Amino acid sequence: QLQLVESGGGLVQPGGSLRLSCAASGFTLDYYTIGWFRQAPGKEREGVSCISRSGDRTNYADSVKGRFTISRDNAKNTVYLQMNSLKPEDTAVYYCAASVYSCGNIDQRRYPHWGQGTQVTVSS
Repeated sequence: QLQLVESGGGLVQPGGSLRLSCAASGFTLDYYTIGWFRQAPGKEREGVSCISRSGDRTNYADSVKGRFTISRDNAKNTVYLQMNSLKPEDTAVYYCAASVYSCGNIDQRRYPHWGQGTQVTVSS
């Protein structure tokens, strides 16, 4: 069974950093584009970033460009989201998801496989 598990969330002060991990089990991650999404309280889920199967293509939402970096280690079957210069508005549950589509616009409708999410809270 295809399974994704996020980890690395937590409470951090504004300006701080966190690195989220998305580990896959039951399938080989390098067959899939991986996306990161987030949902803040009272808001719709939005795309944050995606990375192609080989890792040669990435895409970011405007709100996180220059602050977040997505990467993958296919040997470890894991994708990462390095989040720097965090802001209170980055507070959300963060999800990773897998897709057979290319990493273009970060459209959640193209991602059928989802993890359970990890909470990120940015607050002083």
